[in-house]
Amino acid sequence: MSIPTLITFIAYFIVLLGIGFFFYRKSANIEDYLLGGRGMGSWVTALSAQASDMSGWLLMGLPGAIYLGGMGKTWIAIGLFIGTVLNWKLVSARLRVYTEKTNAITLPCFFEARFRDPTGLLRIVSAIIILIFFAIYASSGLAATGLLFESTFNVKYHVAVIIGGLIIITYTFLGGFLAVCWTDLLQGALMVFAIVIVPVLTYNTVGGVEAIREAMDLKGISASLMPKGQTLPVAICMIISSMAWGLGYFGQPHILVRFMSIKSVDKIGKSMTIAIVWVFLSLVGAVIIGFIGIAMFDNLRNGDEEKVFIYMIGELFNPWFGGILLAAIFSAIMSTIDSQLLVSSSALSEDFYRKAIRKEASEREIVLVGRGCVVLISIIALIMALDRDNTILEIVSYAWGGFGAAFGPLILFALFSRKTTWQSALAGMVTGTVVLVLWKQVGLSGTMYEIVPGFAANCLTILMVNLFIGQKDEEVLKEFDDVIKTCRVR
Repeated sequence: MSIPTLITFIAYFIVLLGIGFFFYRKSANIEDYLLGGRGMGSWVTALSAQASDMSGWLLMGLPGAIYLGGMGKTWIAIGLFIGTVLNWKLVSARLRVYTEKTNAITLPCFFEARFRDPTGLLRIVSAIIILIFFAIYASSGLAATGLLFESTFNVKYHVAVIIGGLIIITYTFLGGFLAVCWTDLLQGALMVFAIVIVPVLTYNTVGGVEAIREAMDLKGISASLMPKGQTLPVAICMIISSMAWGLGYFGQPHILVRFMSIKSVDKIGKSMTIAIVWVFLSLVGAVIIGFIGIAMFDNLRNGDEEKVFIYMIGELFNPWFGGILLAAIFSAIMSTIDSQLLVSSSALSEDFYRKAIRKEASEREIVLVGRGCVVLISIIALIMALDRDNTILEIVSYAWGGFGAAFGPLILFALFSRKTTWQSALAGMVTGTVVLVLWKQVGLSGTMYEIVPGFAANCLTILMVNLFIGQKDEEVLKEFDDVIKTCRVR
């Protein structure tokens, strides 16, 4: 164990917990706790959205995939970049205006209000989907924490998972959305610093492009964007499957809630520019780290390939500077888990507790229930993370695909389709989720990423039901027209 690295980590943890304590009294009501009072600035919104998006898989899972798969795996990064741009361009402004107009502070609440669902099923079913897939997603982050602490401090994996989980739970429990967003601002800045500086400082150390190419040839790793040894139709399917990660952006609750929280639509343009630059630098850096790792390390397998960034830091940097860079990895992990815990908490407190159990609950009571839910969901995720059989990228891909298939089409139809009804939205969401799960369970995800059939089934179901049950509620139609008019004016 390196004492300087340990000191760096402890100092970093103290700063994060300090932010949680600072915002404890600033989260007095449920809108403050879950949305920061809809008062977030451009920089905080942009870095918080992208830091919560790019979890531990950015600095561990993606470089590991490049290390094993070579150039062909860069399609994942390309798809993610395109998805980020389209999400900001198509969704951010309309979702901000629509959620304020419908007085919705959670995604399930928005679905219910947007489509005027009289049964409450849209809200309840979407809340259940959020809880299931976020438990899986958060467990991937805690698993990444375990790998990081295990490699850095020689701490046993299970102990490392628990320590990391306790730190994240504490500041999320205390400060809510404000604490999460402001820690994400710090973490996002640290992440992009690490992912840019490490490739720059290590590139010449391994001998540059020629050394990387020689190592790839020696290990039989493809240097072509086209998948190696496949027929053209199969290669195209594999490329589509990798790029389909971008579809997931439209349905990620922890990213969409950032759009809902920004102070005004006027700030979205600046936020979008900051976010796109951040994502471009981060994805390019992660891909280059994977390639440099090919030349630096031999025979990393069985999950060790996802530690390539950690090994790189340990081998080339002194413990003080290395501690800062390793803290960036922990930042990537925490910036996503805290958001997932908060959105899951809102699903339980606002969309279950207030909806079905205590409709007359006070704001203070809902905040307390929300904090209790953070602890409950964290315990479930911790238990799941203790099983380390799957890689980080495998776990994330399933949860990411689940949200994309369930909610992505609903968001797009809610914001761009005038005639969609609550019946078609509910049918599409259930169909998309079922198709995704079945596709994964029967083993077809090796042929095509499960988000593709799930997303397509959701869209087709909504379109089919809309043909028979079109929106006729004049109030809903007028509200849609007003939102579109407001967005065009701005």
